[in-house]
Amino acid sequence: MYPFFEPFSWVFIYTFWLSLSVCFFVFLFLLHRNATKFWYDFTFFTHNIIWFFLSTFFFSRLFYVISNWYDQRFIWEKPLQFFIMSDFNFSLFWAIFGFLLVYKALSYIEKRNFDRYIDWVVIAFFWVLVIWFFGAFLWWQVYGRETNFWIEILYNMHTRSPIPFQVPIFPLPIVYALMSLFIGVWLYMLSLFVHIRAFVWYIGILLFSAMILVWEFFSWKQDIFSTHSFINFPQFFAAILALWAGYNLFKIARYPKDTLSDTSQNIVYTDV
Repeated sequence: MYPFFEPFSWVFIYTFWLSLSVCFFVFLFLLHRNATKFWYDFTFFTHNIIWFFLSTFFFSRLFYVISNWYDQRFIWEKPLQFFIMSDFNFSLFWAIFGFLLVYKALSYIEKRNFDRYIDWVVIAFFWVLVIWFFGAFLWWQVYGRETNFWIEILYNMHTRSPIPFQVPIFPLPIVYALMSLFIGVWLYMLSLFVHIRAFVWYIGILLFSAMILVWEFFSWKQDIFSTHSFINFPQFFAAILALWAGYNLFKIARYPKDTLSDTSQNIVYTDV
């Protein structure tokens, strides 16, 4: 809708980079705020921030290219476009994978408990998603198809808008933003009353997967998966994540004593 603003002549502020930068700093702020409240070591993230960034960027770009291979197959002729892109597109699921890959590896190397931080990471993630989807609404990473629910939005308000519709379409990124806000607030409230380690993490993954599975049916964008089936790439991974999270919730329900958090046992300590 608004790919960039021009507050002054020859000065362009791209909404994609603006929203991405805001997401980055808000995510760090939320992790820092929760570290004080829930007694974990915030420097675990700041000292390794370059590894988190590189892994998230690489995997998100790589699997976006793979999922849109029909359009992106010529990128190997100009490899720099993988890093300096004009489409500003990433795979959200594989950005999450890149982050968790480094998180898991560092937890093992530094001998830290994986479950110790993960609940607060997923809560911060949902609140940051609100900003991310609003930024995707202003640019063009996420948009819906033509529907008739009386909530459609016209996207051609900007002369440079790349949305190929000249009629109002379903406001998918706004729906995602509102759903993410609701889930983030609900998970935070849940974390205050349920002191089972990683429970919020698995519930969050389950809700995120359900959100993607349902609302991606309203997405106009196609990928290499949706051209051969009734679901797209994000829905395929959402189904896998939902099964994985459901299995782990089953294990928590079966062995609840093995998953009690340190706060539930009234233990206050610094990170080990």
